[in-house]
Amino acid sequence: MKKLLSLILAVIVVCTSFAACSTLEKGDKGAVITMYLADEIYDYDPAVGFTDTATAKFLSLMFEGLTTLDEEGEWQKAMMKSYKYLEPEFEGDTYKLEITLRDTKWSDGRTVQANDFVYAWKRIMEPTFKCEAASMLYDLKNAREVKMGDASVDDLGVYAIDTYVLQIEFTKDVDLDEFFKNCASVALVPLREDSVSSNKDWAKRASSMVTNGPYDPRKIDFGKQLTLERSAYYYRDTDSEQALDKYVIPYRIIVLYNYGDSKAQLEKFEAGSIFYLGEIALEARKDYSGKAEVRDSAITTSLYFNTQNKLFEKKEVRQALSIALDRQAIAESLVFAKPATGLVPFGVDDANGKGDFRETADKSAKLIETSANVEEAKSLLKKAGVTSGSFTLSVRDNEADVAVAKAVAETWKSLGFTVKVKELNAVELPATEKNQSAVYEDKYATAYAAGDFDVILVDYNVLSPNAFGVLAPFATEYSGNGILLDAQSDKSEKINHITGYASEAYSKLIDKAYAAEKSEDELAALHDAEKQLLDDMPVIPVVFQQDAYLASGELSGIATTYWGRDFKRTKMKNYMEYKESIQNELNEDEAEGD
Repeated sequence: MKKLLSLILAVIVVCTSFAACSTLEKGDKGAVITMYLADEIYDYDPAVGFTDTATAKFLSLMFEGLTTLDEEGEWQKAMMKSYKYLEPEFEGDTYKLEITLRDTKWSDGRTVQANDFVYAWKRIMEPTFKCEAASMLYDLKNAREVKMGDASVDDLGVYAIDTYVLQIEFTKDVDLDEFFKNCASVALVPLREDSVSSNKDWAKRASSMVTNGPYDPRKIDFGKQLTLERSAYYYRDTDSEQALDKYVIPYRIIVLYNYGDSKAQLEKFEAGSIFYLGEIALEARKDYSGKAEVRDSAITTSLYFNTQNKLFEKKEVRQALSIALDRQAIAESLVFAKPATGLVPFGVDDANGKGDFRETADKSAKLIETSANVEEAKSLLKKAGVTSGSFTLSVRDNEADVAVAKAVAETWKSLGFTVKVKELNAVELPATEKNQSAVYEDKYATAYAAGDFDVILVDYNVLSPNAFGVLAPFATEYSGNGILLDAQSDKSEKINHITGYASEAYSKLIDKAYAAEKSEDELAALHDAEKQLLDDMPVIPVVFQQDAYLASGELSGIATTYWGRDFKRTKMKNYMEYKESIQNELNEDEAEGD
């Protein structure tokens, strides 16, 4: 018996030892993986920037919310350890959701607390803070009133009732499955108030950011590289000898931009200098279509009108400009895209999460034809009394978007319009302090936020697998733009969607979806809302983007999530052999840059 007990104890000791061990040798921190993840971004604030294909790919590596979404769009626990849903104890009381957080730390070693979620969510709901994710929190007590300036932000139904316990109040019974999918949005991750409030450029420099995700930005050298380093605090018990790579295997991810254009990136991938390629050169896509991993990406590339521009004030003009487009041809030119048949892309839930919103809508009738009808477009324009005019089509300066913009412009020119394609890039701002690292202003993001455009091409990332989050922002009180305060009086003005679109009929449909008690009623209202929106046409959906990537055979364990890649469990063969060559190449690139 004693021998048996000793054996059991020995097994326990060995198992415990293995649990604390890793494959890392002494002095070895793990693999350094060079890659081209996506086009460069210039602002890492999770509450902004849903207008390109890159933002979510980066931020999902750096921040983590209460939940996360797998490849199929199903939510999984992330920072949420457990939850309790409490029904009202008496009439007039609220529903309460109490969420206990897992124990983890920020990248500087401070504990992630419930208060960090409270701060981040209240920040989004401030009446003067623009964030299209705001409507995803409208189920919270007083949320809509807060955003419209009719209640204080302190009245918002979210509280830290303990260090690790977040309490959320709802005035009605909510679909928890739908709510937890919303909570996976990168827009709803926690933020540290001391970091955000003390520096207006906190999300533009590595030195001023603290993150709670698997990776922390250690170096942001715009135009050259982004270095992400494994957080030593990500769920690790730092008081014990828990292995550095217990939760995150690769030590560093180095995203390289200084190889020039996408063709040069592809050549470096083929040469083995980079091991993952998240964007494939447009001219090479047909050659690699059978080699790349391809999936729908829940991004709709669309054209937003400034409806305050007199040239576009009649919906018939906007409709004409839409039906003249050959979406099938544009999608084929991009290779990794599908012609848009509506605004809501594939991958968004329909009734009870058991169907796909787009598939359901298309079975009834496609809201947009994928082929062009130029004659009908000309007829509509003649009927509207608008057969010519000059305007600018603004676009982010990435290869695929510019190609789409140029194709659209050529079509519209054939209708008699003068169209200038304006490529908006980022510019370096003068340093305000000596030896301060560079900050760049994204001219595209600035123009979009200010509504400073005639027409603008937008790669809109859905905020969650819920059509409400896609469609609601086109209704004034759900736009996320809040209110404009008049400093000279107590008056305020509600701010419409960035297009300037405002429709009483459309707003009623969104109200109906918001107030619906049954999922099928909500979805019916949302399908009607999409039809109304695309009849009014303040936005022209062009293509549904697809996510395509190439990965070296040296890598394994790359996981796919709803918004991109998960590299936490990624392994690299013989990475010690690559370390010296990778460092040498980085040194050479830096020398060339100097």
